[in-house]
Amino acid sequence: MSTEPEPASKDTTDAVDTGPDTPGTAEVPVPDTPDAAEPGTPAESAAGSGDGGEAAAQVSEGEAELAAQRVERERIERRKAERQGPIDAGGKLSGTAADLLAAVRAVESGEKPAAAVFGAPEPARRPAPEPVRRPRPAHPEPAAAPAGPVGPAPETVRSVRDVLAEGGAPESLAPQTAALLGEGAEEALRADPWQLLRVGGVRPEQADGFARALLGAQCGPDDERRGRAVTVWLLEQAALAGHTALELPRLTATLAQRGVPDPDAAVQGALAEGEALAFQDALDEPGARPSRAASGAVGGSDGEGAEGGSAEGEGEERPVRVLIGLERYALAEESLADGLARLVNSTPGQDGSTPDWERAAASAQGSAAELIRAVAGHGLVLHTGGEASLAEPAALLRAAHALGLRAWAAAPGPLGRDRFAALLDDASSDSPSSGPGQAAPATAAVPAAVTVTGLLTGAEGPGRDADGALDLDLLVVLDAPQLDVEAGALLAESLPDGARLVLTGDPAVLWSVGPGRVFADLLAARLCPQVASRRPDPGPLGELVSGIGIGELGQVEAPGKEVVIVPVRDAGEAVHRTVQLVADSVPRAIGVPAEETQVITPGHGGAAGTRALNAALKERLNPGPGRFGGFDPGDRVVHSPTPGRVLPGRVVGADADGLHLSCAGETVVVPQDRVEGSVRHGWALTAHQALGGRWPAVVVVLPGDAVPALSRPWIYTAFGRAARHLSVVHGVEQALPRAVSEIPAKPRTTRLPVLLTPQVPATD
Repeated sequence: MSTEPEPASKDTTDAVDTGPDTPGTAEVPVPDTPDAAEPGTPAESAAGSGDGGEAAAQVSEGEAELAAQRVERERIERRKAERQGPIDAGGKLSGTAADLLAAVRAVESGEKPAAAVFGAPEPARRPAPEPVRRPRPAHPEPAAAPAGPVGPAPETVRSVRDVLAEGGAPESLAPQTAALLGEGAEEALRADPWQLLRVGGVRPEQADGFARALLGAQCGPDDERRGRAVTVWLLEQAALAGHTALELPRLTATLAQRGVPDPDAAVQGALAEGEALAFQDALDEPGARPSRAASGAVGGSDGEGAEGGSAEGEGEERPVRVLIGLERYALAEESLADGLARLVNSTPGQDGSTPDWERAAASAQGSAAELIRAVAGHGLVLHTGGEASLAEPAALLRAAHALGLRAWAAAPGPLGRDRFAALLDDASSDSPSSGPGQAAPATAAVPAAVTVTGLLTGAEGPGRDADGALDLDLLVVLDAPQLDVEAGALLAESLPDGARLVLTGDPAVLWSVGPGRVFADLLAARLCPQVASRRPDPGPLGELVSGIGIGELGQVEAPGKEVVIVPVRDAGEAVHRTVQLVADSVPRAIGVPAEETQVITPGHGGAAGTRALNAALKERLNPGPGRFGGFDPGDRVVHSPTPGRVLPGRVVGADADGLHLSCAGETVVVPQDRVEGSVRHGWALTAHQALGGRWPAVVVVLPGDAVPALSRPWIYTAFGRAARHLSVVHGVEQALPRAVSEIPAKPRTTRLPVLLTPQVPATD
């Protein structure tokens, strides 16, 4: 049984789409996520910093983020428990799980209409003109956390290690397993060996072997414990692929493929034990106006349903879909919908008079003026565009700042934050010293850019007010396609009443590593103003990337060698030519040094994945024995303190405390036991890791085995990271133009549009 986390794309694809026509595109986020996204994550979240010598020790950024998420989830759960009457969406089932499955099968078989089984749809929620702020918990300060390491007791780890050894599982899984299952981990594993599936990187066949060793003749494929565990595992794999829930028929079909004899009973068991939730969503006919009461927890009903529904469509049968999802993402998606609906339905704060906002818009140009006008009168605004369009949210922030608003920009990671901060600084030096209406003096501070994590944890940004809300009036979220449902929920619930939220980004790039497609769902729902930038990205690179965005891979004139194609025959040649480009050709011909050149490739594994490329680049650019866990001072690295987060940096040194890194101008110390799981070399990245960043030169490596991972969003994202020069190490022949023209973003199953529809007034 191997502890090496296998690529989850295969299993996730099985869980999501069992058909033969689903290529393993880069939209499946797991292969593009650092290895730290799977192994050791639970243990890391509970292990603390291991730095208990200081009296006022600070926890790491990753731990502070996890603490903030735990507090927010506890608040959401308390709020839902306090609600009276039936739950509109996201609640636990009422009645028995057996009744649920019987009802679902009755609808699927056509024995009963959906209306007869599930009852009348719930009425639309009536949004109040001015929502009353819900109490918020005080935001945890990093310094208040325990100074020492927080994790399972040593005796718990030892007992788990013993039972793992007895079952033939690697003892290295003991810390993670103990952290997941708690003090009674040994007893839990003996009572249900398939609990091992909860540990990242463990697959069903490996858990089966562990169960056979412990249970002997009592172990069988029809064991209800196995059915429940595989059901939850498939839902977790689907979340890794970006889905917040799965349709019931797809889930049961995949359970059958995984050797579960009775998939219906397995789902029933997971629902009955509260390990998963079920929902019914009413489906509208194509082209029809979205229903105002389209969703609900299966089994729930509302006494006002029959009377509150509109006369239109009364008595008509409406198709429904039944979804199964994990509570974690169901609560996050519902909280996100509530928070966004509050912004849409409320009146923005009266910050600056209408004439002042109009003068600010008049002083801007083109779509920047449209953006300022939209933000002046709305609590939620969407803004789309490429790299050049970032000038427009920058103009908005400067105008809002001049009007006296507390305006901030937040990016998912430090790459996007630093890129936008540089744009703000450059623009402020060219802007006039007087603003419209209430002008700020020329010496006033310019609006600041922070990371989303830093904003939520309080490490960056304005901090929190007395109610626990972010102390700001306007928040612009950059690179919004990277926002998953959990981060989105935390942001939306943290905004004060009357605040304005702008989500801006390029809809053609890869979606978030985490589950959900928040930005795309909101664009499709059309529930708030949308401003599309009319600023094209300049030059041959802008022309190339813009064409890819609409499905065309054309030839562009590149007189300054802005785009170079390097054909290769195999992966070995691809690695050789990549090293040659980075170390010699690009510095000599383009004038971009190796430290400003980024290599991007589809995955970590394979003969030309990030591992192989980083090994070859290290040998050429910074050779050394790798005496610090495979690293040497000067190595270019990426650090993943939590899954899906990437901090680029360099190795400074190492000592007894751990590996010392310089990341985004800050010193980070990674404890020795976390180096292997959260730090990797960074000369070569995947496209997901490179999101938010731009480099003077980029080398995109496309070996022959990369064909299944190629899609239009992947190619658009990878090629779009280049600011001055792009070299393409090309070994996929016609698969490249075919991916651009024929393979769009892989669909994700989410519930956000259905949850928003009843809460937000319909717009034409």
